[in-house]
Amino acid sequence: MSEYEEAQPTRAEIDAREGPVVLAFGTNWCGYCLSAERFIAPAFDAHPEVPLIKTEDGRGRPLGRSFRVKLWPTLIFLRDGAEVARVVRPTSRQVIDDAMHVLVGPDAAATPTP
Repeated sequence: MSEYEEAQPTRAEIDAREGPVVLAFGTNWCGYCLSAERFIAPAFDAHPEVPLIKTEDGRGRPLGRSFRVKLWPTLIFLRDGAEVARVVRPTSRQVIDDAMHVLVGPDAAATPTP
């Protein structure tokens, strides 16, 4: 299980990213975050081509505020810096897979990279 990192990119860096990326906001001590990891980890194991940035959130953390994060964990699915899907407190892997489908399509994990 990867941990939520204290260091985080700026909003400008996120907005400038090309391609798919997922931001996960939470903390390492959050019970909801720990519980959701059983759905998050396998979903991203199935999509190694999609970067996952797990960033610690909380008071005074500007990146989470810029995305209006209210609850943990919140996963924001971005393509070319634009939000295409959001999952808040996932209670199944299916909701993450559905958002991933919106982000990269149904066959992304099976499609070889040239």
